[in-house]
Amino acid sequence: MARDRDLIQIVDAAVAEAARKSGSWLVCRPGCAECCVGPFPITQLDAARLRRGLEDLERRDPPRAARVRRRAADALARMREFPGNMSTGILDDDEGSEERFAAFADEEPCPALDPEQQTCDLYEARPITCRIFGPAIHSGGDALGVCELNYVGATDEQIAACQVEVDPHGLEDELLDGDVRQTIVAFALAPIED
Repeated sequence: MARDRDLIQIVDAAVAEAARKSGSWLVCRPGCAECCVGPFPITQLDAARLRRGLEDLERRDPPRAARVRRRAADALARMREFPGNMSTGILDDDEGSEERFAAFADEEPCPALDPEQQTCDLYEARPITCRIFGPAIHSGGDALGVCELNYVGATDEQIAACQVEVDPHGLEDELLDGDVRQTIVAFALAPIED
């Protein structure tokens, strides 16, 4: 858990640097939740962090935690075409799985998203993907896509000048220790059924 906190500090510092470099081209703000619609794959490390965040929320604000759990359970009930194992929540990793996932539940909001405030109820525990989406970020040598609302009017060169390497020493891969199984937020947060 301490190493995961180190990872989060590294990632958050990189994102802050990308935001600094991006200046007014970066329009991300509380209440803008376009990136919170449509499921996306998360690692088992992200899932564990989300579960810890939900447990912490349960201690601080039980009604709010119950709403998150309810939204997660409701989301799973709507996701009958889940491209993975409905018992474990693990996404398929076979030929064609990326295409099936891309066509899956496009309009489904993240269960951690408060529908009224349009903010994340588990912001401090959010997955790496949530932390790095928006600004110009490099991860493992690959430039990640930026939010279409950001960098309006910027050239490719200007965007590239804002890019920051998010995890230059590969700490996330080290912490995952070869565990490539991915899931989605709803499975990480849904109530466990006995």
